[in-house]
Amino acid sequence: MGQQILPFYLVCDESGSMAGEPLDAINKALPELHQEIGLNPVVADKTQFAIIGFSDSAEVLLPLSDLSQVTQLPLLETKVSTNFAAAFRCVKEQIELDVARLKAAGHMVYRPVVFFLTDGHSTSNFRDEWEALTESAFAYRPNIVSFGLGKGVDEDTITSIANFRAFLDDGTMSPAQALREFAVALTKSIVRSGSTTSPSGGMTLQTPDEVPGFKNLPLDAL
Repeated sequence: MGQQILPFYLVCDESGSMAGEPLDAINKALPELHQEIGLNPVVADKTQFAIIGFSDSAEVLLPLSDLSQVTQLPLLETKVSTNFAAAFRCVKEQIELDVARLKAAGHMVYRPVVFFLTDGHSTSNFRDEWEALTESAFAYRPNIVSFGLGKGVDEDTITSIANFRAFLDDGTMSPAQALREFAVALTKSIVRSGSTTSPSGGMTLQTPDEVPGFKNLPLDAL
């Protein structure tokens, strides 16, 4: 019998500027996310998780999976540049494949969620790929929660990427501390979304209103 499934995608910058402390912090925090979700049968049954790393190109490091069936998460690795276009193109392709596969298996699939993390500027024009991912014509368009880390990020860019929530490093923590809080926010979002039922019996995306080390950016309303 099919399940209700809410897919989550972590789309993480692996450019050279993320080398050392930032990627080390993410790699140390992901096993805790894995354990908390994988050992919670209610959440693991209703959510699935994928990891996409991007630099000059984008790569699916963990295909969309039930974390209770995953033995170990992959490591993010430092690469070269920061290509947002490749990231958005890759996540759109994966969402199309994943949702089609889940629906064919009889599952009820809710709108996917993308947690997008970067510490810099894109080396390419990414607006066409972003619009293809988020436009109403794309039936599986995701809710995007964007996080900007460090001094190299542009507030307007981080805001423009998000269509659900946007957060910007407020400078009160080290990169490692801020990224641990990012991982906590991601974990809480998955756990709360997977364990909370709406009055109609469905699932709704639950994300923290505030994340320590980050300021919540207002999104432009249309």
